[in-house]
Amino acid sequence: MSSKNNFLIFSGSANPGLAKSIVSHLGCELADCTLTTFSDGEIRFQSHENVRGADVFIIQSLAGDINFHIMELLLMADAMKRASARRITAVISYYAYARQDRKDRPRVPISARLLADLLETAGFSRVLTIDLHANQIQGFFNVPVDNLMALPTFVSYLRDEAELDLKNLVIVSPDAGGVERARLFARPLHAGLAIGDKRRSAPNVAEVMHIIGEVDGCDAIVVDDIVDTAGTMTQTIKAIKKNGARRVFAACTHGIFSGQALERLNEAPLEKIFVTDTISQQANMRTSGKIQVLSVAKLFADAIASIRDETSVSKLFLI
Repeated sequence: MSSKNNFLIFSGSANPGLAKSIVSHLGCELADCTLTTFSDGEIRFQSHENVRGADVFIIQSLAGDINFHIMELLLMADAMKRASARRITAVISYYAYARQDRKDRPRVPISARLLADLLETAGFSRVLTIDLHANQIQGFFNVPVDNLMALPTFVSYLRDEAELDLKNLVIVSPDAGGVERARLFARPLHAGLAIGDKRRSAPNVAEVMHIIGEVDGCDAIVVDDIVDTAGTMTQTIKAIKKNGARRVFAACTHGIFSGQALERLNEAPLEKIFVTDTISQQANMRTSGKIQVLSVAKLFADAIASIRDETSVSKLFLI
């Protein structure tokens, strides 16, 4: 179905729940298409909408079966380009390979840059995403990139609905690299700030040595953009509790929760972990009762509407 300004929204298979929530906020429906696989595993896509001259948005999370979902997104873009869409925007709720954004050792790829090149080659003329692991990834693109922040969603909930001791609240960064993110969290909540001193001996292997800052008697929230195996997160939680924190919570935009992550979170002295729906959490919530999902669908919907109507997106960064 088409609507204002010949405006169409398609969804990949990675996170259909988020896509449905986004179009609900926009007051429209997902465009009609076929998205399946052949018996040998190849992806089959066909739009049943006329996209000639249309402003097309394709919603996809590059999580779960990462490489499959990347290929799915690329094929959908190619189909739109060959059908003469006016503009094709990738709405990527989780940008995969973002942690491989530089050459940190000899003879390794810059995978985040390669993905950017693939997206442009496929035909995308704009990218809309949220909380990139490294802001400089925006510079890998030669097309406009809007990098939203989930911070307003978290702050609004933590300030108004979560049962926290706001007078004795401390925001904790699990490592030095996340200090600016923790500071942005702490400012609108008028909270203290603490940092985990982390040593990483290998990929996905980290040890939190001690906590820099005062957490004794406080409600503490460990904040990060991505929680993957939850090793750093749970070690930070244990260190905070050891240092006398009253209650410990966590917050992250992208809850990947691979490997033993959910087992570690269940065993840690953690009350809740607040995550967004950039990655589907339905299966994870059945495994762990500590996961609470905050939706960023309205944030994406407002950004899509601004892009469609050619108005400023910057208002969405206000808290």
